[in-house]
Parts: sequence; structure tokens; C-alpha cells
Amino acid sequence: MTLSIDTPAQRLHALRQVMAEQGIDAWLVPSSDPHLSEYLPGHWQGREWLSGFTGSVGTLLVTRDFAGLWVDSRYWVQADQELSGSGIDMMKVAQGQQILAPIDWLAVNHHAPVTLGLDGAVLPLAAHRAFRTRLGDSVTIKSDRDLLEEIWPDRPALPQASITAHDAAFTGQTRSDRLTRLYQAMNEANADTHLISTLDDIAWLFNLRGSDVDYNPVFLAHALVDAHHTRLFIDRDKVSDTLHEALADDGVVLHDYAEIRDHLARLPEATRLLIDPARVTLSLVEALPEHVTLVEAFQPTTLAKACKHEADIVHIRNAMTRDGAALCRFLCWLDATLASGDDLDELTIDARLTAERVREKHFISRSFPTIAGFNANGALPHYRATESAHSSIEGQGLLLIDSGAQYLDGTTDITRVIPVGEPTPAQKADYTRVLKGMMALSRTRFPAGIEAPRLDAIARAPLWEAGLDYGHGTGHGVGYFLNVHEGPQVISRGAAPTPQTAMREGMITSIEPGLYRPNQWGIRIENLVANRVVKDVDTLEGDAFLEFETLTLCPIDTRLIERALLRDDEIAWLDDYHRTVFERLAPKLDDETRTWLSEKTQPLSP
Repeated sequence: MTLSIDTPAQRLHALRQVMAEQGIDAWLVPSSDPHLSEYLPGHWQGREWLSGFTGSVGTLLVTRDFAGLWVDSRYWVQADQELSGSGIDMMKVAQGQQILAPIDWLAVNHHAPVTLGLDGAVLPLAAHRAFRTRLGDSVTIKSDRDLLEEIWPDRPALPQASITAHDAAFTGQTRSDRLTRLYQAMNEANADTHLISTLDDIAWLFNLRGSDVDYNPVFLAHALVDAHHTRLFIDRDKVSDTLHEALADDGVVLHDYAEIRDHLARLPEATRLLIDPARVTLSLVEALPEHVTLVEAFQPTTLAKACKHEADIVHIRNAMTRDGAALCRFLCWLDATLASGDDLDELTIDARLTAERVREKHFISRSFPTIAGFNANGALPHYRATESAHSSIEGQGLLLIDSGAQYLDGTTDITRVIPVGEPTPAQKADYTRVLKGMMALSRTRFPAGIEAPRLDAIARAPLWEAGLDYGHGTGHGVGYFLNVHEGPQVISRGAAPTPQTAMREGMITSIEPGLYRPNQWGIRIENLVANRVVKDVDTLEGDAFLEFETLTLCPIDTRLIERALLRDDEIAWLDDYHRTVFERLAPKLDDETRTWLSEKTQPLSP
């Protein structure tokens, strides 16, 4: 094809030509890869390449005379701007419904028999089944081709970064220990073989790390495990001879990354294959011979990975201390720079904060793109400053900074809001209500095993009292030197309260309520917490209760607090938190920053 394809409109035209040649009426492009990752290697960023929309979540549907991108409220302003002139309509959708919403649109708007095309290599099996249910027999789903291969001339190659072992000093369990535990879970599920494609599960199971995906220390791989063989499908050029030998000593056999479908096709008769339909793709399941019996269950490694051992928590506390020291040095510098009137913009915030973290021991990378949004930009929950579009920080307003880091001994994620100039009464009232929500959930005790989404309303209640709300979830799981977004727990009213989302000891979760006034300001306050067993109360029937241990160490800016809105017990919690922050961080700081921290952690109580 020799067409010019420099703009989204030209790329859509090229796609529609190939669709017509293949007899496809509609083409679906989700934001996913063969491992159903959140952050994607460039090779699978087809939705962004086609549409020009750079947000991390969205689903594109293209027909012969329509193109729509479905996004939730976090991205409405961003999508409206980035899709301008592309020929693609922004379609607003409730959070968590991006995949099904375009299918519902297709069912309503196309009554004649329709052929829907999609790349089965990047679609979850569970989503395909949901499509079938919604569309019925009037729609044929064609999933065996990736049309982007025919129109994307400079498509990025697969990443080639090397794979390393996670330092044994930071791993609480050996590779053999984790494989043995997996075998036991497979036996309990009455399965003899297990397919794993999610990258963080594979990295955790094999105590390996990589850098194939920005911000997440993972690598492209599939795993096929049975009682006699543990097969890891990766690019073998990424593995050193020493690591290859170490894996072989634990019975792990390496195969080429592209061979996974062939091995699935050759599984012997009577194989009982454990899969999680939400975590494997359609094309892998379609490669299986008919004689394989599917055993469908929640992926065992996902829960095992989420429940950190006490040794992991100790390491994470250490990482939080170093991260907190870096944050304090940065915030001390920020206050001084704002006071001096020196030029400052959102890009400088990211660069300086990252530079402070780089100084810390065991730092590897950021854990996601830093969000530094001033005033109206802060009202965009997933805003990202760029060289071509960013704001100076001057005058009066609120600066929202959401950032995190990957260390060998932990993953961090924190949001703070800083006043620039004198905050207004309205800003202080908004900030204090968000803080009340964060503290309310942080202080909550709850039955072990309660579904995480049920906790969401606790953080919203102080905002609801004032007729306010926010469009995103309240909390997500966080990995241990792994993905900053990790399941299975998620504190969100938009998530289904299934048994898989149960809160268990050792889980690490964010608490991050927010409030966003479009074109004015945004507020979000975020700490990470760990689930701990409550030991100082007697419960009925001896039921176990959990509470949160706050892990994040960084002062919460009291200049934005409307003290009259806080109860005495809330003030006591905040004072106690600041006392802990100072005690833990002061020994790590230089004199100037220690003095700054002392001022920022002064108690609010008389």
C-alpha cells in the first residue's frame, strides 16, 4: 500500500480499504496486547497510532462510515482535544465499560448481518464470550487477522531488553517455592496443566524482572506449567547463560516466545488445562485441540502475588522511607522556588522530582508517567505535560503531583497537592473534604474477606455530604517491584464485588479520593496502605478483622486545610501521621530539608 498515512484520517482511510477487501464491516481496536497489559509496548499501541488519542484506556470502533473512541470520564477532556479533526467521535462511557460499550452501539446501529473484525491475539477470552452474548447470531466475529500489519509501515518491533533475576536479598520466596505452591493450587483445581500470559504474574512466579514495558519491570513471555515440565516462552537472546543455567536448575525450560501456540496445539489427550478467561486471549485458546478440557478458575498466582509476605512488607517500608526522603527534598526545593519567584513549569516538576528519586538507593525507574497538573490541568485525572503542551506555574492556584517509583525493594505511588499563592476558601473546602475521605478510609477496620469495592463509599461519604463526587475508583492494588496497578483487589464502586476481590492480609492498596472542577483545579490525596490483622479487639464469633497500615511517608500540606471542617479525631489522626513521618524521615535528611519537614509536620491540635 502506497497511500500517505501520516494523520488519523489517512490511517482510518487505509484501514477501511483493507476492511473492504476482507469483507469486514466493523473493526475493533482495544487498548491491549497479547498479555492484556495496562501499559503497552509500542508494537501494540495500535489504538493510539490510529486515533492520535494518547490516554492509557480506550476502545476504538471503525465502520465504513463511522469511527468512535469510547473513553470514561477520566479522559473526556483529553479525548475531545486529541480527536479534533481526526474524523473520530468521542463516545462517553461509564468507567470499566470501554470494551462492551462499542459492542452495544454496534448491536443497536447495525441490524443487518455484520462481520466484526478484531485481533484475537489481544482480546480476552472473557470479552469475546461477552461479545457473543450481546451480538447474537446476526454478527460474525472474524478474529484471525491483525489488519494493522497491512497498513502500519513503521510499526515498532518487539522490545529486546535483557531479563535479570530479582535480587535474592529482596525475594521472600525462591522460584522453587512459588512453583511448588502453584502445583498445589493446580491440583486443588483438578487441573494438570496451567497457561499463564499476564506478565507480572510470570515475573513474580519466576523471580525475574525486565524492562519490555515502560514503568513496569516485566518482560514479554508466556508460561505453560505441568507437574513434569515448566516451560517459559521468551526471547532467549534476552537471557544470559548464567540465568539460563539457574532456571534450568529449577526445572524451567526455555522456548521461543512465538512457539506458544504450537505447544498449545500439541497438548496431549486428557489434558486438563487451567485458564483464567479474563487473563488469556482468544487466539491462545483457539489454538488448543478439541481433546483438551478447560478448567476455568481465577489465576492462582494473581492472589498469591497480591498477598505480600511480612519480609516483603519490611522491604517496602524501607523503600517508602527512601522515597519519602526524596519527596521531602523535592518539596523543600519547590517551596523555595515558588517563594523566590523563579520560572517554573510542569515539566520542571517531573524532572526535579525524578532527579531526587534517582539519588536514592535501589532506584530503577518511575512507576508511571508523572502527573504534574497546575490549576485546570490538575482537573484532568490522567493529565500528562509534554514539550508541546504544558503550563507555567505562576500566580495563584493548586498544583497536583501524582508520581511514583520502582525500587528493587518496592513500588511507590503518591499524590499531593501544593498551594501556589494564597489558597481560596473554596479550594480549602474542597481539599479538606477530599482529605476527610482519605482519612476515613485509612482509619477503617473491616472484616477479612470483604470485597474491596464495598469499601469505596467510605472515602466518598465526606464528599457526598456536600453534593460532590469523583469519577474514578478510590484504590488499586500495588505490586512489589512490579506493576503499580495490580489486582485482584480494587476499591471502586464501578467494580463488581466478586469473591476474587476479597481483602486479605498483606495486600497493598492505594487510597486516593479526589475532586475535580473542570477548567479550575483538581485535588487528589493518595497514600499506599497495607492490610494488617487487627489484634487489639475481640470480635464476635472470633472473626478476623483487618485494618490499614499507612506505608507512604510524606507530609500532607496543611496550608490547604479548612480546620473548621475537621473533627477532633481527624485532627488527631493527621497529627499522629505527621509525627510518624517526621520520626521516620528526619534521620535521612539534610539540615535544610529536616527544618522544612519539622515545619510541615507541626500538629494542628493545640
